Amino acid sequence: MATPTVVFTGIRPHGGEPIDLVVTDGVITRHAPAGTAAAATPGAQVVNGTRRIALPTMVDAHIHPDKTAWGEPWVSRKRATGIAELGQADAELFRALPTPVGERARRLMAHAAAQGTRALRAHADVAPAFGLAGLEGVADAREKLRGVVDVQTVAFPQHGVHAAPGTAELMEEAARAGLADFIGGIDPIAFDHDLTGQLNLVFGLADRYGVGVDLHLHDTGRDGLDVFDAVLQRTRALSLAGRVTVSHSFALVGLPDAELDRRAADLAEAGIGLTTVAPAGRTLPVRRLRELGVRVGLGSDGVRDSWSPFGNADMLHRAHLMARSLRARVDEDLELGFHTAATAGAELLGLPVSDLSVGSPADFFLVRGECLAQVVVDVPTREVVVRGGRVVARDGELVSG
Repeated sequence: MATPTVVFTGIRPHGGEPIDLVVTDGVITRHAPAGTAAAATPGAQVVNGTRRIALPTMVDAHIHPDKTAWGEPWVSRKRATGIAELGQADAELFRALPTPVGERARRLMAHAAAQGTRALRAHADVAPAFGLAGLEGVADAREKLRGVVDVQTVAFPQHGVHAAPGTAELMEEAARAGLADFIGGIDPIAFDHDLTGQLNLVFGLADRYGVGVDLHLHDTGRDGLDVFDAVLQRTRALSLAGRVTVSHSFALVGLPDAELDRRAADLAEAGIGLTTVAPAGRTLPVRRLRELGVRVGLGSDGVRDSWSPFGNADMLHRAHLMARSLRARVDEDLELGFHTAATAGAELLGLPVSDLSVGSPADFFLVRGECLAQVVVDVPTREVVVRGGRVVARDGELVSG
């Protein structure tokens, strides 16, 4: 259904001089001198931008909304060592929380949208302990937030594929039923102890059901690099360019420059994307990877789940954390995290880039500030969030959805 023309007056795209922005049917159709467009567009809805900075909405390329305790009573976490114990803690928390997973996921995803997130890639645990409840809950939340935030789903075997018998069958059911846009995997060597078996299953399902692959890879050193080699081989063999992502990818952190460049060139040629959640000391060398043509997205990871009491699903804050992790100081480096969350995130998820130019989607938010670098440092309140030319949130709270 067509939406009315909207004029956003006196906004400052990317921190520049104020202009009026005209939006029709969810697309930016005209830039005009500040204060002129409303009178020239009779019948249009007018939103006063009050000289706020306008920035593109962001993409959370890696989040686990099925695990969250966001909005629930405080959860005291037990000590845990390693991914297996943390996965067991996930199952315990899943059984203990009184609120259904769909409502918890909707609550978190709505909060993310109100902070200026336009899209998420949502990993949901698939294991005998959960069945498909996580994916079903996220799918329900996605439907309730349609038009506010876009969601891609990943069937994620947190407990391993072969380490948790029955998981492979659940993953196939998720793909066959259309619940999963991507098939996930996790550390095929160190965790599942079956590099060939896990990757054959994951890539086989992707090929059979026409979905993508998004693999968690925490392994470092030779194990991690061997997994990358195997992923490259299967991506090329199945012509899955643009549909494979390796998340975390710690094996690429700290590589000698020549080896990083060689591997980045291979990833770019094969169309394999990467994501980072900007952990201190283990953030990917994003600028160099981007220079060599690799798509790199930024994500929240877990948000107040059994793994960690931290996280807030705010991608502007995550851009701030990325800048800190990379020890950014000059404006260009401070801005890198934001561009990774906005432009690069859209590219990774296959979405049209929203850059506030004429012809781009009218997806942006308004904040107080002088320039983008300062906004990344200060993380100001998102005063207005716009999706498809429609105001969906004010002052960090949804007004619809």
